[in-house]
Amino acid sequence: MAARVSSPRERYREQTRSEIKEAAVRQLAVGGVESVALLRIAKEIGMTGPALYRYFASRDDLLAEMVLDAYRGAAEAVQAVETAGSGRAALHALTRAYRGWAVAHPHLYLLIQGTPVAGFTAPSETLLQARSVLGPFLSAFAQGRPLAAVDPLLGQMRTWLAEAPDVAAWVGGWADVSAGDPVAVVALTGAVMVWPQMHGTVGLEVAGQFAGMGHDPARLLEVQTTLLADVFQLP
Repeated sequence: MAARVSSPRERYREQTRSEIKEAAVRQLAVGGVESVALLRIAKEIGMTGPALYRYFASRDDLLAEMVLDAYRGAAEAVQAVETAGSGRAALHALTRAYRGWAVAHPHLYLLIQGTPVAGFTAPSETLLQARSVLGPFLSAFAQGRPLAAVDPLLGQMRTWLAEAPDVAAWVGGWADVSAGDPVAVVALTGAVMVWPQMHGTVGLEVAGQFAGMGHDPARLLEVQTTLLADVFQLP
């Protein structure tokens, strides 16, 4: 079936929406999420306020689009990593790719991982986008043979997989295993463990909390990743 060709009006609408989001990102970069204002955006791009509301019904509507775009950008960064071969090498490459995206786009990183915006409810699609970021890590940890110290968490992840078909499908798709396979439990446990570890280091760096300290955040993340790879005995 031939791909549907968008009309000039549809293309104009998408172009305008992109311009609005680009202006919002510039405001976000300068003053944080509180500086994002629809009327100010309208003035910047030469549009009236009422006209802009035809593209985004509210500030929260615009923020929702920005959140999803940020997750898509992060997902593209990690999914560009080659995860075939050594699980250890893949894990290092994935954490470096994620940190690289966050450092290059600190305002977008803080939008999705920083202090929650008061009164804002993220769209339901956010969960799927977040999982698309974490998915490649499942492939890396699927090669793991975790040490006994991880057993308590393995048990919890086993229960989660049994009770949540959507999680089981997500893990199985990335780790290329069935939901009941022990490898799925290992992969999910590794991904759950790397998520807070990675964000702890990256988040502090992006927020400027390492300023004046005598270490390189990239090296710190590398060492932490090595320790986690050792715990899972990744090849």
